[in-house]
Amino acid sequence: MTGWSRRRLLGAALVAATAPLAVGPLASKARAAGEWPFRRGVNAWPWFALTREFPAPRTDYDWPPFQSQRPVPTPADLARLRASGLDFIRLPVDPGPFLAADAGRLAELMAMLSAAVKSALAAGLGVIVNVQANGATHYWNPERMVSSTGAPEFARYRVFVAELAGMLKDIEPGRVALEPVNEPQQDCSSEAWPKVQAALLRAARDSARDLPIVVTGGCGSMVRGLTALDPAPLAVFEPILFTFHFYEPYLFSHQGAPWMREPVYRALNNVPWPASAGTLEQTLASVRARMAKDTERSDESKKAAYAETEKVLKVYFDAQPGRGFIDGYLAQVSEWADGHGIVPGRIIMGEFGALRTDARYTAAPNPDRARYIADVRQSAEAAGFPWAFWDLFDGMGMMDDTTRALDPAMVEALGLTMPRA
Repeated sequence: MTGWSRRRLLGAALVAATAPLAVGPLASKARAAGEWPFRRGVNAWPWFALTREFPAPRTDYDWPPFQSQRPVPTPADLARLRASGLDFIRLPVDPGPFLAADAGRLAELMAMLSAAVKSALAAGLGVIVNVQANGATHYWNPERMVSSTGAPEFARYRVFVAELAGMLKDIEPGRVALEPVNEPQQDCSSEAWPKVQAALLRAARDSARDLPIVVTGGCGSMVRGLTALDPAPLAVFEPILFTFHFYEPYLFSHQGAPWMREPVYRALNNVPWPASAGTLEQTLASVRARMAKDTERSDESKKAAYAETEKVLKVYFDAQPGRGFIDGYLAQVSEWADGHGIVPGRIIMGEFGALRTDARYTAAPNPDRARYIADVRQSAEAAGFPWAFWDLFDGMGMMDDTTRALDPAMVEALGLTMPRA
């Protein structure tokens, strides 16, 4: 998940249906036998994230490059996830430390990543390795790596994708997949993204003939990005899976998110789910209380932010979103899949979730968060889409960073079973 603005994503057109997607032998066999090992998953951030990059003008990282205090799942944690009913993890990997490393350090990092994949497999979990560039990094960021095939570091990124595919291809074939890019920033109608994706898929396929590869549309992998994707040219890269992310409506899922650029999110809190569970007046009162505690912004900027917040919240409560709102969004994916002859089991909702209430965020009350996550999960399952919850840890997580206790409300909302102690 990235924090860039979503405003420019509005208004993308749906593409016309094309001929059904061709399917390679391995993918055809997997489809026929229902063998894709990705049905119910969780994102395992920040296992290979939260880096220690040096400030500009340096472009390298301290060693080891990942912050030592970040939460990392233990073998026992992974076993409990499997016991709960999850069958795969999506493993986000910041490519920066890998691209900045010399040959010796790169070999160590690849060995660390290989060991992580194998530990998840040993727990009975499939693995989708997702190359997830950090937009907050001053040098090794999406703009420099995957904004176009002419981006300054695209060539090195492409080589890394090829090396990663080569490493993964022999690790329990059929249970591991590669997702070369997370939430591409190009617009839905961008001509750059299809070229970037095709180049990366070719690099991966040249290194690993049968490794499943996960592809996506532009617009940050949102629904409208996938439905704008023409899958026909991608048939040559089979076996492939498709993915999209779902956080709609953002006024609920991202309330209080400190990384969102729009000013409405900073003080936004107590937005109910469904909207009928609360009132505009109650939510605005909570926003005013939150703003009153904000000593970093001027009164003028808070006044402007409140006016904008009041306006968008009125739209939210007038629309009264609930489960039907989610079903309507996912129906767009189903229509796209039907038009291209793609079975829903090949389309993974790779991220969904909502901020929880804790010391860092003023977000949704926990019962509302649980209702939202249950609704999104049930809508995806009703449509036949596999899913991966965001996240294992952090402010959107299902496991406590310190105690490693699973959140019972999230376990229930995800339709899982609380494992025995």
